[in-house]
Amino acid sequence: MNHQVVVAGAGPVGLWLAAELRRCGITVAVVERRTGRDPRSRALTVHPRTIETFASRGVHGPFVGEGMPLPGGHFGVLESRLDFRRLPSPFPYTLALPQERTEALLEQQALDSGADILRGQEVTGLTDGPDHIDVHVTGPRGDSTLRAAYLVGCDGARSTVRQAAGIDYPGTPSTVLGWLGDVVLDEPPAAGYSYFGPAGTLMAVPMPGGLHRLVGITPRDLTTTWPGDLTLDELRENVIAMAGTDFGLRDPVWLSRYGNATRLAARYRRGRVLLAGDAAHQHFPAGGVGMNVGIQDAANLAWKLAATLNGWAPDTLLDTYHAERHPVGANLTATSRAQVALMTAFTPEGLDLRHLLAGLITTLPDLNDHLAAQVSSLAVAYPPAAPDAHPLTGTRAPDLAVGHTGLFALLRADSYLLLDLTGDPARPLGTWSRPGLRVHAGTLRTPPADWSGIRAVLIRPDGHVAWAGTHGDDTALRADLARALATTHRP
Repeated sequence: MNHQVVVAGAGPVGLWLAAELRRCGITVAVVERRTGRDPRSRALTVHPRTIETFASRGVHGPFVGEGMPLPGGHFGVLESRLDFRRLPSPFPYTLALPQERTEALLEQQALDSGADILRGQEVTGLTDGPDHIDVHVTGPRGDSTLRAAYLVGCDGARSTVRQAAGIDYPGTPSTVLGWLGDVVLDEPPAAGYSYFGPAGTLMAVPMPGGLHRLVGITPRDLTTTWPGDLTLDELRENVIAMAGTDFGLRDPVWLSRYGNATRLAARYRRGRVLLAGDAAHQHFPAGGVGMNVGIQDAANLAWKLAATLNGWAPDTLLDTYHAERHPVGANLTATSRAQVALMTAFTPEGLDLRHLLAGLITTLPDLNDHLAAQVSSLAVAYPPAAPDAHPLTGTRAPDLAVGHTGLFALLRADSYLLLDLTGDPARPLGTWSRPGLRVHAGTLRTPPADWSGIRAVLIRPDGHVAWAGTHGDDTALRADLARALATTHRP
């Protein structure tokens, strides 16, 4: 077998997946048709949960160092912006960081960890074997075949892997065209500038390197007819119509149009083929969430693939990837469509609706917090298998202070973390010696209210709670933990 896992696509999703697999000792090849990174940065926003994911592997520093922190985000370009500073995260902000730099940092991680990145080659098909999958690849030297245990399609909305696997991709067609221009502005507006009115919607987002991204929609963009490529003159005309000035825009680096076609893969797994990122879900880029949700797909999938291949997880573990992430994709596509409706509400009735919702975000802090947590993926919780599970089960574990360190610093890609919070070193819970499990005894400094009374907690490699125990009786606590471990680990 050439590699244990072949990943199609060297975008942010495929690269994070590859690096995570290598942290678990899994051999991986990334097949990418481009010979180099795309200098055009489709994604610009790195959300709090993505930064937390990087922090849980100790690699967040370069992203935070290079990115431009922004205190909030938008929902449907409403006039009241979401305040991310209220989020319960050590990173209560978004980072403005061009995708090209995100990819460069992630690619270096993947290479440093030992992943093979095969550029200038493209996956063209697949053939299932009894205990493997043959991945057909074409490149400058002709056709070849890579044999692997699993193939993951991270190859975008037109995914060859998804099509070759025969996975349906239902959804709704494009009815709206958005546009963007990465340009120099000689007279830039204040940070956070946005406009919405009968003339359309416009946002100006500062970018590193002295650029601004101008994004928007006009009423004439509510169409199913492709009008041709965006020109600098059209961009200037659109901006002046809404802002009354072109902000001295010049020297475009990238001009583009994009539609609101929205699709969700019927299955995220078919046998030895799995999907992540845009190969699994396509949507209008509202709020800059697409890349971030894709990286969370990879975070969920990587440790499950590794645990299965390394032999310490039950055979059913991989089935939970679709069960957990498909609902997240469904929520993503529905929320994106809702934002498109708000972003194209140019009628008097639509403007009144927008004004009403913006006022609610301002006057109801809980609504702000709910939407901010949803947009940032901090609210994602996976349903527990047991009906009597503790309410924390499936939720994201925050970066709690555990003794003299933070929780994120204790997480590893290749193992669950069992936190023994009983506070009695003479009766440790860590008598289980098995692969895929690490034990840390400590106490929580200032635990949040929903962690009150927790005596032990089992945390997955992706930072979600697998089990939480509150039994005051040590024998009952150990028995409950044993039952939990029976569902997460082989005997």
